[in-house]
Amino acid sequence: MEISKAEVASAAAASAAHASQELRGAEILVKALQAENVKFVWGYPGGAVLHIYDAFYKQDTIQHVLVRHEQAAVHAADGYARATGDVGVALVTSGPGVTNAVTGIATAFMDSIPMVIITGQVPTPAIGLDAFQECDTVGITRPIVKHNFLVKDVRQLAEVMKKAFHIARSGRPGPVVVDIPKDVSFHKTAYAGYPESVTMRSYNPVRKGHGGQIRKALQLLMSAKRPYIYTGGGVLLGNATQELRTLVDLLGYPVTNTLMGLGAYPATDRRFLGMLGMHGTIEANNAMQNCDVLLAVGARFDDRVIGNPKHFAQNERKIIHVDIDPSSISKRVKVDIPIVGDVKDVLSELISMIKESGAKPDANALAGWWEAIEGWRKRDCLKYDRANQDVIKPQYVIETLWNMTRDADTYVTSDVGQHQMWAAQYYKFNEPRRWINSGGLGTMGVGIPYAMGIKLAKPDSEVYCVTGEGSVQMCIQELSTCLQYNTPIKILSLNNRYLGMVRQWQEIEYSGRYSHSYMDALPNFVKLAEAYGHVGMLIERPQDVEPALREARRLKDRTVFMDFRTDPTENVFPMVQAGKGITEMLLGAEDL
Repeated sequence: MEISKAEVASAAAASAAHASQELRGAEILVKALQAENVKFVWGYPGGAVLHIYDAFYKQDTIQHVLVRHEQAAVHAADGYARATGDVGVALVTSGPGVTNAVTGIATAFMDSIPMVIITGQVPTPAIGLDAFQECDTVGITRPIVKHNFLVKDVRQLAEVMKKAFHIARSGRPGPVVVDIPKDVSFHKTAYAGYPESVTMRSYNPVRKGHGGQIRKALQLLMSAKRPYIYTGGGVLLGNATQELRTLVDLLGYPVTNTLMGLGAYPATDRRFLGMLGMHGTIEANNAMQNCDVLLAVGARFDDRVIGNPKHFAQNERKIIHVDIDPSSISKRVKVDIPIVGDVKDVLSELISMIKESGAKPDANALAGWWEAIEGWRKRDCLKYDRANQDVIKPQYVIETLWNMTRDADTYVTSDVGQHQMWAAQYYKFNEPRRWINSGGLGTMGVGIPYAMGIKLAKPDSEVYCVTGEGSVQMCIQELSTCLQYNTPIKILSLNNRYLGMVRQWQEIEYSGRYSHSYMDALPNFVKLAEAYGHVGMLIERPQDVEPALREARRLKDRTVFMDFRTDPTENVFPMVQAGKGITEMLLGAEDL
């Protein structure tokens, strides 16, 4: 059927009207988030972002979660990003809203978590005039973001948002701050749709590793007598866990994960030597020190992993280092074969080369290497007094949780301190993105917000927060958010009445001078949980640990706070003291 000129003109007019649609900056922001398939935004309103909140009120595709503190907004978005791999989004107002968010931004930055943090700003004419609730957001956040933007023209907002999400999720991921003055969110401009693509001349992260370097790595790996595979959080962030598992299956080499990399390789597999580093196992640390060829993937040789670099350098070894970020390579330890590229792509290419070449490792040498490793493993460096029936051992709580949930779809978050290390040591993570904690910055208070963010993303999964009576009080107000948004998480507080890791260091390094590490006035956590509308439990005897956890699991639709009164004298072992090498470990009280 022929289309009339009138119909053509009408269609053209409609198209032109759509192309020149006028929207406020706040509306453009919401459309950008919708185009990026954002499902949740965690935030807290204030004067500078009220136009944005008004725009949120008029849409129903994105759920806004009202937290009780801006720090928790960023932590919750961070936990969501760690568990899902999607970009987490937080929204805060200007001034104190921004400064309260700084800890959360820095936490995400240190662990390379993809996030976009939208911050309100005073109107553009007032910037620099010390206006009410003004702060230099760009200046304050510059050292703790991958990039930040100050949007001074509403016409730039859609493109800036496209760039922000692209930067946050590509290359080495990280948080990006978008600072939006109040007048920019109010002004109207013609809106022709969200950009489909973005080009940035100054930002083009490398994805594909250099083929020649990968071939060199293959030759070195096949010639190894004492090989070792050391992986970090980059394997999880790069979604390369399957490639890592395939590589280990092909080679049969021992493998270790950092604190941030747990779950990349199954903890129950015999080839996994446990976590390495300051509180790593004997076998993992000794293998790191005594290997002759080390394949490092998505890890950065940080101080908590290798200890004193001079001690690490005492033994000669060849190092292959694969990382998306060239600045991480040879930063602390000089490497022999650097490979810059996406870890998933690089491992895939390495696996293809191994299969094509038909090369095989030296079976006799590998058998001897495994014999040495098994000798170290026999020391059982994670043993503790399991027979004690007088006081709850914190390790026992974690082991019981693992045994009960090992076959369930489970996520575990933690705060920072002794409880974090016990969770890392005694909960055997077999799958990626199930262990959510603050590694690089070591931020207390993240546990509940992390769990809250994950439970929204994974409502059918079991989500546990392992915490301590010190850490949990830093963001405990988010129990109110848990009630409002129905996120029934289970909180295990290993309550030893001390800032445990501080007390441990004071015992070992400061002759037992426990300066301000004892908690002298703790709340009744059971009543506190009940006051927030949740279930509280007090557990004081070892024989009550398992029944309490069973009851908490039975209460699927309730947030449960379990106050486990644990042994206040228990320390985390093994332990490498500051300035020592990773094989110079304290294995127990007998070494003090």
